[in-house]
Amino acid sequence: MNISTDIEANKLHFDAVFCSKRNFDLKKRELAFAGKKAVMYMIDGFLRSDVLERILAEFSFLKKGDADDEEEFFEHHIPFAGVDKMSDDKDIVTAVLSGRVALMVDGFANAYIFELRNYPQRDNAEPDRDKVLRGSRDGFTETMLFNAALIRRRIRDNDLSIEYQSIGTVSRTDIALCYLNSKVDRKMLDDVRSKIKNSKIEALTMSQEDMANVINGKQRWNPFPKYKFSERPDVAAAQIMQGDLIVLVDNTPTAMIMPATVFDIAEDANDYYFPPLTGAYLRITRILIMLATLFVTPVWMLALEYPEYVPEVFKFVLVEEKQNIPIIWQLLILEFVIDGLKLSSLNTPGMLSSTFSIIAGIIVSDFAVKSGWFDAETMLYMAFVAMANYSQPGYELGYAIKFMRMFMLVATAIFGIWGFAAGIALTLYLVLSTKIHGKKGYFFPVIPFSAKGIAQLLFRLK
Repeated sequence: MNISTDIEANKLHFDAVFCSKRNFDLKKRELAFAGKKAVMYMIDGFLRSDVLERILAEFSFLKKGDADDEEEFFEHHIPFAGVDKMSDDKDIVTAVLSGRVALMVDGFANAYIFELRNYPQRDNAEPDRDKVLRGSRDGFTETMLFNAALIRRRIRDNDLSIEYQSIGTVSRTDIALCYLNSKVDRKMLDDVRSKIKNSKIEALTMSQEDMANVINGKQRWNPFPKYKFSERPDVAAAQIMQGDLIVLVDNTPTAMIMPATVFDIAEDANDYYFPPLTGAYLRITRILIMLATLFVTPVWMLALEYPEYVPEVFKFVLVEEKQNIPIIWQLLILEFVIDGLKLSSLNTPGMLSSTFSIIAGIIVSDFAVKSGWFDAETMLYMAFVAMANYSQPGYELGYAIKFMRMFMLVATAIFGIWGFAAGIALTLYLVLSTKIHGKKGYFFPVIPFSAKGIAQLLFRLK
């Protein structure tokens, strides 16, 4: 519904909509200038009051008749560049609740929306999870506008598009689609736009997890992530330059990057801040460690099931002493214990975290072996797995590998070599059946095979 040209009718309508008497932070300011009555609505906590004071000071110098013509007033008497006209009352309400200032003047058919938002935000420090040894030290914050500016600072080209969208029938959360107009996959972009527009979700309660569900539907049983997430603006800008689509969500310091293969998710910014030889070494090492975390304990379990087939040179991996607890149960218990220690560290005060880490390390290693609960070999392999998981920048990918490893362990312990083969088959099936946006497959450049793609993946060729 369009607003009225009668200022009194507008005040009655928006006073009822905003419940200004009940909401202490929603301010209403009645004005008079150039012989006209006017009213402003704004959220106090989002307001850049110094800029608003300058605008109101300019209005006070207007003479009678300067606001008789709406177009002339908009073109010549508004001393601020960031202003838009809106006539639909729902759009005006959304703008005010988003932190913008709405001005309505008696006799005007439009409201004037001033961009005076000043969202509270923390410092844009380097993310703890995505640290680099060399390179920029800034990171995204929870303010989408600021995050978009960090990308714009790195790509100073008019081909860069940062397209505003809104999602959530209740929350009206701001999101931005960032892409290079000449490089982005148009089919993927149109599909994402359509799904956002047709979404019936009330609010992004779980932030980007809800955003991923909107774009790709709920993923219940396949643990492999379909998107790459990063809190680094340099990574987001680099992905945009490659033709990818970036989704920024307000209140979230993370960029969602699509399309993303499993190798894209395993990439790290350090791979690009060093010379090609060093970067290639780091990348190959990370891929090999990722494979090792998947296979090290299942292969050891397989060796214990078939000791007669273990070559003489590798006989030392076998456990000859009698175990109080079967090896499979030791491995599974330690899988849960490691996650329990991770959860404990999240809730441990910073000043005590190092102390508790030392205590936990002593308890679950030396004392655990001496008490007879675990074997030294089991502790060694699980310690490697626990540390190697942190070589992966993708948190979701680390847990996908963990779930596949645990399934492979159980299947190998029950069915032997056939269970081990079934675990590999299931892992390959889940990887190959993971559908992502764009033309590339999830396992590209291995499947479909591309020699050029593998060279780029391993050796950072142009």
